[in-house]
Amino acid sequence: MPHPAIKFGTDGWRAVIADDFTFENVRIAAEAVAAYVHAKEDPAKGVCIGYDTRFGSKAFARTCAEVLAATGIPVMLANAITPTPALSFGVRGQGAAGGIMITSSHNPAQWNGVKYKAWYGGSGKPSIIAEIESYLGKPVARPAQAASIREVDFLPPYLEAIESFADLDLIAKSGLKFGIDSMYGAGGTILSEIFTRLGVDHVQIRSNPDPLFPGINPEPIEPHIRALGEAVVAHGCQAGLCTDGDADRIGATDEHGDFVDPHKIFSVLLSWVLKRKGWPGAVTRAFNTTKMLDRICAKHGRELIEHGIGFKYVCDYMLEREILMGGEESGGIGFQRHLPERDGLLNALLLANVMAEEGKTLGQLVADLQAEYGEHQYGRIDLHIADEIKNSAIARAKALKPGDPGFAGMRVLRVETLDGVKFYLDNPEAATKPNAAETWLLLRASGTEPLLRIYSESCSKESVAKLLEAARQFALAG
Repeated sequence: MPHPAIKFGTDGWRAVIADDFTFENVRIAAEAVAAYVHAKEDPAKGVCIGYDTRFGSKAFARTCAEVLAATGIPVMLANAITPTPALSFGVRGQGAAGGIMITSSHNPAQWNGVKYKAWYGGSGKPSIIAEIESYLGKPVARPAQAASIREVDFLPPYLEAIESFADLDLIAKSGLKFGIDSMYGAGGTILSEIFTRLGVDHVQIRSNPDPLFPGINPEPIEPHIRALGEAVVAHGCQAGLCTDGDADRIGATDEHGDFVDPHKIFSVLLSWVLKRKGWPGAVTRAFNTTKMLDRICAKHGRELIEHGIGFKYVCDYMLEREILMGGEESGGIGFQRHLPERDGLLNALLLANVMAEEGKTLGQLVADLQAEYGEHQYGRIDLHIADEIKNSAIARAKALKPGDPGFAGMRVLRVETLDGVKFYLDNPEAATKPNAAETWLLLRASGTEPLLRIYSESCSKESVAKLLEAARQFALAG
């Protein structure tokens, strides 16, 4: 039976602290996880539990641990603030039945959440999450003796894994200087400590844990990343590396302090891996990510798989077949040979690795890609609008057909509806540019809140801005 206050989305349940995210509801969610583990996994393998820097996270994690232990499931509880990918790595490394991460990732400070990680070290598949939800509100039998709760440091094996994945010697010898920004989140001083040990010059900001995330949401995009850009310019760095609240997503700035969006990061990493590493496997990307990835894959003869929005789709493919890497629009990028999971800290090290190997700043790497594959510019706006306006916008968008006048004076060429409504548009500006990016616009309604997201990619910043504004007016006109 669905529980009115607890709804698991693609990666778990999140809610506003003290409103729906209460100790009572966290216990209900933990009990549902316990019921699932007893029903479908081997409870004797235990469950790993970690937590981030948010308000109450440590206490909520302890509460989850007590609930699970009371049902006879041994618990390995993080002994300190832990990045989500480190918890996921611990689940797989310990051979645990699953994991719980107390985090609300990149959400504003008043939010917290419960993420479920499956035995393979990644987000629970939709079938797993649906099953956990089905147990909400159903009590689990208590054995006479509760199982143990053991405190564990999940960091050392995880750090060993990411440090061996990247070429630290190359970074150490590069002479490059980096800005590092943990956004007051679980990334903390991890990258700084690695760079200090290597003797890599860097400047660190917002590394202290702060549950208020003063002045920002811990999401590594504009405008929240601006302080990093300013630090990069002030200290003469060649790039800025940023992780979100639970350190599973990456953001960056170039040497001029300008934001480098996750699409460019994904493209830089993919191009480098295909050129320098030759690792096998197909590449996956979400429906709302850059088409530059398609061009990079085509050049290297790699299969590219487009899928729905959310890292769960990347994870599904990684569990089914050989995948080199996969990613989504919001900075979640993963490598199968590491984990079927997003990892902002690993990707930060890999960006530094690429710069060191190519002998270039991040801005130069992005400019090289734009020159080789055509200029790709990207933008997104989030419209917080009533459900009826949101639903009307999607219904009107679905009625548009190829040949119709579309947006900003650009005719509709074709429509795709894999996840939302995506229009490919006839952009006259593209004819004036060499190898111009395809122009597209995507409208996607949130399934859980009164929110419409609008995404666009085109061959110039100006046409992206025009399209986003035209789509905004279209959405509000209903």
